[in-house]
This record gives sequence, C-alpha cells and structure tokens, in this order.
Amino acid sequence: MQGRATNGRDLHYLSMQVSEIMTREVETAAPDTSLQQAASAMEALGVGSLPVCDGNRLVGTITDRDIVVRAVAAGLSPVDTLVRDCMTEDIVYAFCDEEAEEVLERMKTQQIRRLAILDHDKSLMGIVSLGDVATEPRAAGLASVGSAISEISEPSRPRK
Repeated sequence: MQGRATNGRDLHYLSMQVSEIMTREVETAAPDTSLQQAASAMEALGVGSLPVCDGNRLVGTITDRDIVVRAVAAGLSPVDTLVRDCMTEDIVYAFCDEEAEEVLERMKTQQIRRLAILDHDKSLMGIVSLGDVATEPRAAGLASVGSAISEISEPSRPRK
C-alpha cells in the first residue's frame, strides 16, 4: 500500500493483519457467570467490558453499562442475575486474517472502541481496541487512524 504525505514525500507502510496488533489472551465471562462476578472481574482488570464465551465460542459481550442499565436500574440483583440475562448478543467482530485498515474502518463506521477478533470457526482469538491501533508504530501509516479515533471518540449528547 502507498499513500502521500502532506509534504509530498511517499509514505510506504506494510499491510498488516488485525491479528498482528490485537490483544491476545483476553479474559472472558461465561453466560452463567453472575453479574457481580463479571463486575468484579472488570474492576480487577481495569476494563469496562468482557467478551462472553461458551467454551471458546463468542456468544456476546457484557459491559459495565449493560450491568447498570439492564440490571441495576431494573432492580435486579447482581448476585442472582446472570451475564446471559443482560449481555449484548448481536456484536460486531472481525476475523483474524482481515487487514487492519479494513477493521479500523469498520470500527469507525460502527463507532465502537473495541472489536472481538475471531478465527473462522468463530472462536475468540483476541480483541483489538483503539489503544492497540493508536500505539502500534506500524499503524502510523494507516490513513484512517486519526479520523477513526476522532470519530469514534466523539462524545454522545444526553437526551433532552
């Protein structure tokens, strides 16, 4: 791939697969995990979401927001309520052999900060986040890095 730098010099960068920049060995939650256990894991890991896997197969994601909005706000007990009851099942993902540029464009279009990376059997291989992309030295040449970070990070406005 080749792009043009603003000063007129050619900028060459290597084509990268998303598997080269993703975070591997991601902690997950099982569908039958309690919300309290999931929240405790998020707190210990310093993250706001966990992929939900049945074995190695990705079945959804649970976020701190899911726990608050779908359970706590509804008066459900975080001790008795299971991840499967509050998780998001329809999630966006990418395959490990996809080009990083394409995956970043999908993140931008869908306005998501994290994306599950799967093999072709739909087993979880890792997660790619904006931080993974932003801190990868070889990603500096990806044309859409700056615009993706800007567009995805645009704050939402509260309902009036």
